[in-house]
Amino acid sequence: MRNVINCQPELGEIGIENIDLDFKSRDDIPALLIGLQHLCSDEDFRERLFALMEEHMLPGIDKSVGRPGMEMWRILVMGVIKQGLGCDFDRLHELANEHKTLRRFLGHADVWDEHRYHCQTLVDNVSLLSPALLVGVNHLIVDSGHAVARKKPGQRPCAGAVTPSSPRPTFTIPPTSASCGTRCAA
Repeated sequence: MRNVINCQPELGEIGIENIDLDFKSRDDIPALLIGLQHLCSDEDFRERLFALMEEHMLPGIDKSVGRPGMEMWRILVMGVIKQGLGCDFDRLHELANEHKTLRRFLGHADVWDEHRYHCQTLVDNVSLLSPALLVGVNHLIVDSGHAVARKKPGQRPCAGAVTPSSPRPTFTIPPTSASCGTRCAA
């Protein structure tokens, strides 16, 4: 039995739409959280997203019985952070327990909330986001972006934009004796 999002806010909990984010930050975490905040504010998108998640997560299991699992919103937030940062579960574990703004997005109050996540809990729950589910979520996000940009499906993108149907530029670097066998980390 999984809840989509906690309907009963805790004392001191801030609604996701009311969380102040630093729009001038050049770090990648606030950029991911800004995107999540925008998606959470669109009620139609939220309903379609959570219906898709319910359909894909643990199919064939009666969701009305059993112990409550991690809320789907928390699984989504942690999945987006893990994927967006390209981090492992140990870093996700640290962020989920110590990053103040991320904890607010997970529905934790600042002062009295002592909830801690165990690393194995994160592994078990974030791993429920299958590749098929992520493809479906990606399509929903693209459709939402088209709605914001007021584009119709099939409408040509702006000049110079790279889309899956347009050719991607390819760059080849001829091998030299200095570049053979080594790769630049930058």
